[in-house]
Amino acid sequence: MFEKVNPSHPDKLCDRIAGAIVDLAYAQVADPRIAVEVLLGHGICHIIVETDISIPFYEVEAAVNRIAGKVAVDYVEVAQDRHLAQNQEHGFRCGDNGIFKGVPVTEEQKKLTDIAKDIYAEYGCDGKYILDGDRLILCQSNATTEKLRAAYPTAEVNPLGDWTGGPDVDTGATNRKLGSDMADSVTGGGLHGKDLSKADVSLNVWAWLKAQETGKPVEVCCAIGDDQVGGVPFSEMVETARAYINQLGGFEQFAEWGLVR
Repeated sequence: MFEKVNPSHPDKLCDRIAGAIVDLAYAQVADPRIAVEVLLGHGICHIIVETDISIPFYEVEAAVNRIAGKVAVDYVEVAQDRHLAQNQEHGFRCGDNGIFKGVPVTEEQKKLTDIAKDIYAEYGCDGKYILDGDRLILCQSNATTEKLRAAYPTAEVNPLGDWTGGPDVDTGATNRKLGSDMADSVTGGGLHGKDLSKADVSLNVWAWLKAQETGKPVEVCCAIGDDQVGGVPFSEMVETARAYINQLGGFEQFAEWGLVR
């Protein structure tokens, strides 16, 4: 059983905006310290950023309008807590406590992700999809039920009828669709809107990649300040995550589909 949402779901718009702001930080310095929270809906985008650098408002506004359309932007930028900043003064150390799990992606998860991508390529707007064995549920905004049913004749399509989605119908928030992004690898840490020093990013990516490589579940835990996790240098895990995210094209691109892509 698996649920997938596409990049235009309101929650994913927020993940993408958060990722775009992290990309702006990395465009300034090699290793910024930044954490971004986004709440989007009904014509306004609220953003709070904790960071050790400053990002020009016009760059933030341009990213929001490119991703979510013309909406008002309420942007608050504050300095990162000095205790957290001190944690990274002498190299990469885990930026938080946490447990992290990587699980190989199943055939069911791959199948639904492919379906989601095919539908999104045609419609490009808010959608959510579920696969549970032979049961396929498709909720796609701005699409006629008849056309979707013709393409997927056994699916349950738009159970309440045709609909228009997006942030004028439903608000979005960062890291609210981790089940879609991580499938069985979900733990407590959110993937999006954070730099690589944050264990929520680097350890989640590292554990997930290791699970795909070995075909077996991987579990690790860390305390804030750890420079090794399970005998592996945290700096090495950071570089593994950096290479993966750079390969995708950055944090915004990473946020589009998450780890299950």
